[in-house]
Amino acid sequence: MIDGMDQPVAVAEARRPSRWRDPGLAVTLALLLVGSFVALSIDVPRTLRGIKGDESTYVLMALSLAYDGDLVYTDGVDLDRFFEIYDGGPEGVFLKQGVRSFWEVNGDFPFVHRDTYPDARDDRLYFGKAFVSALFAAPFVRIAGINGLLWFHVILLVIVLYCGYRFLQGRTPALVALAWVAVFLFVSEAPIYAVWLSSDFFNFALVFFAYFLWFYKDVAGPPTTPVGHWLRRPGVDLVAAVVLGVAIFSKPVPTPLFIAAPVFYLWSQRRFRQGWVVGFLAAGIAVALLGVNAMVSGEFNYQGGLDRKYLTGEFPFDGSDTPFGELGENVATGAVVVEDPLPLSGYLTLLARNVWYFLIGRHFGFVPFLFPGVVATLLFWRARSTARSWQWVALATAVVSAVGLALYMPFTWSGGGGPTGNRYYLSTYALFFFLTPAMRGFAPTVVALLGGMFFIGQILINPFVSAKESYLAPAQGALRLLPVELTMVLDLPINLDGPRARVLHSNDPRVQLYFLDYNAWLPEPPGIWITGGGDEAHIIVRNRLELESLTVTARSPVANRVSVQVGRASARLPLEPDVEGSVTLSPTGVYSRDSWAYLLRVSVEDGFVPRLLDGASADGRFLGAAIRLEAVEASP
Repeated sequence: MIDGMDQPVAVAEARRPSRWRDPGLAVTLALLLVGSFVALSIDVPRTLRGIKGDESTYVLMALSLAYDGDLVYTDGVDLDRFFEIYDGGPEGVFLKQGVRSFWEVNGDFPFVHRDTYPDARDDRLYFGKAFVSALFAAPFVRIAGINGLLWFHVILLVIVLYCGYRFLQGRTPALVALAWVAVFLFVSEAPIYAVWLSSDFFNFALVFFAYFLWFYKDVAGPPTTPVGHWLRRPGVDLVAAVVLGVAIFSKPVPTPLFIAAPVFYLWSQRRFRQGWVVGFLAAGIAVALLGVNAMVSGEFNYQGGLDRKYLTGEFPFDGSDTPFGELGENVATGAVVVEDPLPLSGYLTLLARNVWYFLIGRHFGFVPFLFPGVVATLLFWRARSTARSWQWVALATAVVSAVGLALYMPFTWSGGGGPTGNRYYLSTYALFFFLTPAMRGFAPTVVALLGGMFFIGQILINPFVSAKESYLAPAQGALRLLPVELTMVLDLPINLDGPRARVLHSNDPRVQLYFLDYNAWLPEPPGIWITGGGDEAHIIVRNRLELESLTVTARSPVANRVSVQVGRASARLPLEPDVEGSVTLSPTGVYSRDSWAYLLRVSVEDGFVPRLLDGASADGRFLGAAIRLEAVEASP
């Protein structure tokens, strides 16, 4: 028997501690107590460093449900309340007009058609995001104000921890089970989204709960409590279907795929009717919630509609009297949009690159940000002879989910807006936990802990900072060893650091630069200063047309050596004091979003401090060499 793998259920059951000596229960209660204390005592707007991502919409919805009992953005109410809490506006909020509808019968298939028109109300708007996470959080917000949203996530985290522990405990010693589920949760990107006041962690928790309810009975030992008896009843499958239906409504991509494993599980037991019921119940719950959305705003699709807007700077009812139609950016997503039409070969190349980035990308990769999922997959593969059929389907679902995201949204499969890790795949990450086989020892947990901390330990030390300033962690540490996702330049976290992204440089063509770390300074009269001492600067060079060549000209007041690499082309450039040197390279780049992107790597061997060379200078930076870039576009 391989260490860390299968162990008979009977042995694990014999080692199961009594309820009052159960380490999982003790740790769960301690986490609930400490987490609740922290969530209820901190200054949420300031500790969480203001608004990030899609938080504005979810915060507004939760506040509206908690205090007004509705989902309406009303003149003189919702915006005023948000400013009172955050001392600023809801940057990045999604709002939409209400609509009325009518039905028409004609000769075009499907013969009965629904059409909409504006409701003509100018004193209210509606929210352009799924409302269910805010609905569940509203009671906590009512009790604790804005802290209630964070408190709600703490409670979800605690329940996920305990459910995961119970799922493993029937086949694994209690301490081993507890350690594994703790590492699976906390040494991944999940804690980052637990401190986001949006729906991402809620969606992850729903998927986790649904799979726990479906499959706990398949791995657990004999029941010893009333709850244990209930969890083994067939009716639990229907509860799980309801939970997944809520998750499908909250996150339509890729959550509907997750119904495959439970349906297959039921069919494999020749419970065909139950399988159909579970599948249609999950779909029915999602459709019913879309109906609720239509009852509120008049539109089934909360992301579609006549005029869904993404708003920053100016907001409806802020006193400027600007009509809603003239505010923000239209972002209705009622249909699949092909942003950059490509030939089949182009799509296949883009897909291959995205799958590679999906796995080991520096900013969004599965390996660095969800490393325990890698270990769970390897454990599953080693124990595949004892794997259950539904686990194979769950693994296939996770793979199809990844490829589907890369196909459906090839330029924003990580979630958009420069997130930490891949927030769109976070809900799929829950499936990997249920691949975990029985374990005897702590070796797999230690591997997952060390691997996860190696990549994202600096992120987990302070999740509040990491969640807001997601561009800091990839600028240093082990993440710099991984490839940059050049197909997604416009969604990289560096775009959140405004001065260091989309920096125009050189002439004819005037390329855009993205400074991925702090080993280079923004352009100034001598050029782009690269730090001395050999620290490598990573800079994305982006241009609308492909580049035939890129010339790097360098100058340093001290004898120096500059190393340059662009794609597969590289060179070393020796410099005499105050004498310019240059090198021309033929770069290899990546085409995406109607542009070409190249990763430029520059390091300078030695350095100097201007203030120490020239007493009249106040510049205390440790500089290596100043570089200039000259690009030549390839012939059409």
